[in-house]
Amino acid sequence: MRQYKVANRYAKALFTLANETNQLEVVNKDILLIQSLDHDEFKRIILSPIISGDKKEALFEAVFGGRISKLTQSFFNLVFQKGRVTSLLEIGRDFEEQYRQHKGIKIMKITTAVPVSAEVKEDIRKRIQAIERYKNSTLVLEEYIDDSLIGGFVVQVEDELFDASIKHDLRFIKKQFVENMYIQQIR
Repeated sequence: MRQYKVANRYAKALFTLANETNQLEVVNKDILLIQSLDHDEFKRIILSPIISGDKKEALFEAVFGGRISKLTQSFFNLVFQKGRVTSLLEIGRDFEEQYRQHKGIKIMKITTAVPVSAEVKEDIRKRIQAIERYKNSTLVLEEYIDDSLIGGFVVQVEDELFDASIKHDLRFIKKQFVENMYIQQIR
């Protein structure tokens, strides 16, 4: 079975268990804490096929013991015992995706050529929120900078793209010049 399928099933199991025991918010905070650990050596040890699951479980307990809930700790102990530790990061990502879907949270990625003020970002967020399909959703903003846009912005919500950049406009104008609208095209 591929890693993403394994991760998805484990994440779904954790999500369902957390939801049924009314610990969804607590487990979500635990997952965010685990994902926020940015230590290369820890990741290397956890993902190493040479180190046994018991040692990985002990390391995980030493790092996160007392900082995460008993439910989350027990779940990840099971993951270590079943030898699915290579799916650890994917399980976290899949859990977060299911959590956002359950709560109606959508990630809105805004890319601009230069950093923009909070007022501009909020205005764009409100305009996107006004679209009918996003009215009942909570939009969480992620900001990116791409100087190749020249100006304007690009907004992506899930698989929908709103491109109001100068780069897009220049491509459109170039296409019009290449097609040359004044010459009749014979078919």
